[in-house]
Amino acid sequence: MPERQMQALAQEVREEMISAVSQTGGHLGAGLGVVELTVALHYVFNTPDDRLIWDVGHQAYPHKILTGRRDRINTLRQTDGLSGFTKRSESDFDPFGAGHSSTSISAGYGMAVARDLQRRNNHVIAVIGDGAMSAGMAYEALNNAGGDNSNLIVILNDNDMSIAQPVGALSSYLSTLITSKPYQSIRGIMKEVASRFPSEIEQTAKRAHSLAKEIVGAQSLFSQLGFFHIGPVDGHDMAQLLPVLKNLRDGEVTGPILVHVVTEKGKGHPFSGPSHEKYHAVPKFDVVTGEQVKPASNVPNYTSVFAQELIKQADGDDKIVAITAAMPSGTGLDKFQKAHPRKTFDVGIAEQHAVTFAAGLASEGMKPFVAIYSTFLQRGYDQLVHDVAIQNLPVRFVIDRAGLVGADGATHGGVFDLAFLSCLPNMMIMCPSDEAELVHMMETATHYDEGPSALRFPRGEGTGAVMPQKGEALAIGKGRLVQTGHDVAILSLGTILDEAKKAADILAKDGLSVTLADARFAKPFDTDMIAGLIRDHKALLIVEEGSRGGFSAHVLQYLANAGLLSSDCAVRVAPIADAYIDHDTRPGQLAKAGIDAPALVAHINEMLPAAESKQARK
Repeated sequence: MPERQMQALAQEVREEMISAVSQTGGHLGAGLGVVELTVALHYVFNTPDDRLIWDVGHQAYPHKILTGRRDRINTLRQTDGLSGFTKRSESDFDPFGAGHSSTSISAGYGMAVARDLQRRNNHVIAVIGDGAMSAGMAYEALNNAGGDNSNLIVILNDNDMSIAQPVGALSSYLSTLITSKPYQSIRGIMKEVASRFPSEIEQTAKRAHSLAKEIVGAQSLFSQLGFFHIGPVDGHDMAQLLPVLKNLRDGEVTGPILVHVVTEKGKGHPFSGPSHEKYHAVPKFDVVTGEQVKPASNVPNYTSVFAQELIKQADGDDKIVAITAAMPSGTGLDKFQKAHPRKTFDVGIAEQHAVTFAAGLASEGMKPFVAIYSTFLQRGYDQLVHDVAIQNLPVRFVIDRAGLVGADGATHGGVFDLAFLSCLPNMMIMCPSDEAELVHMMETATHYDEGPSALRFPRGEGTGAVMPQKGEALAIGKGRLVQTGHDVAILSLGTILDEAKKAADILAKDGLSVTLADARFAKPFDTDMIAGLIRDHKALLIVEEGSRGGFSAHVLQYLANAGLLSSDCAVRVAPIADAYIDHDTRPGQLAKAGIDAPALVAHINEMLPAAESKQARK
């Protein structure tokens, strides 16, 4: 296409993206902010031979529209549809999958080194946001890549002006100038800039000299790390973007390069109104009115129940503080911050720092609650082990999005925390089966000072349980019997109890009497209750919304070591299947994971002797 048509193409892509997300929901703001940048990158570079890596993947919807997936863009995050993130198996134009932030520079440097070792000459471009730049991994990669001569282009997408303000037309001119061969020196740039001003305007010329130095980056952090620093460049102006990118493509500058591009998150969104996160993630909405389509419900979600209880606890306890890693609204801490602004700490995308920061607070007698998604807690695991658990510090980990997460798919599935936490010797882990239990467990967490603890709950709404006026501290490690029977028992951990109840109802219609037990605690668990279950029933099924190696594995180990396994009671475990569960509806994911009610019923029917089978009972 002619270059003059690029701006119009960008507008068409923006409209296409808004239309698609209005039907599917998803991450809207980040993609709207990089439309022009996406068009420019694909226009200038020869993708997929040139590797284009999108950090996180939130901003990759325009990229998908331009790379052969426009006809499927309305399937974003839907069953068997396009992933909400970049995914290697989905397209050759996605050279690196990304669901977590701050990985693009490391991956890009690896690709650049691989290219050099294999004597190829393609370009490698990593696009990273200013928020993702707050993670230590990004600086580790910059430090490593900056010490090498491998050609690597890093584009810093600054959508909050958090590093520097653009400086208008002069900035655009200088960015183009410094990427061209005739001016590869500070002296040359300063001379050329000064020549553009009348000699009598001395102050203006001096300012031009100063700007030239600044934009070349002689004193910038990035240049100190070994990168040639260009910018800022207006990320919505093709007249600024295209010349700079072409110069970089044509080898006018070599080695590691960082281009600072300033964009507006959510640019072009047609609906007015305040939005703190600029439409970062939205449900389906009416493309004409902008009204968001949310199913009506009188049931609170788990995140809001946690937030309200933390506010109540902090109202009466000056030692309570809350920490989030760039997810205040996602974890409910935006509500807590309004009530207790001085006790709320958003550390940015820096989960490792968040955990050790909390450890420091706990070592001085404070009660830190670290609210974090399960999938992101993985990024702070070493600190959790070394800085918290080994020192037995009472840091309270509040693990949101535990279990399967629907449309966000495998990259955000919170399925591993039970396994990686249960192996720690002094970790206490609570898992509420409904929102009322969450209230009691918040009370328990507040008063638990014996060591580190974790409280995990899923995404979404509760069950409609009757809410207590005030939480009651639970006896540590004690479960509860929800219903009693005499044929089979189901031991459930967490909110998967709802599927266990459905399975019990199906089995009851087939003539089986079922005991339902709610473990409440993954660690320590109720050995007396479990011993009773195996003693009094013909079959015991242990179910959890977590990976293999978690709660059920520890229960099996206990039963084996205690000599409680026998032919009198068949025992089977039902964790999530040993696979990464792709994006789908929650019922679809539960079925794929093998832990929905029909799967639990099938397990129990297979466990019973032939004479006790469903067919024989009929």
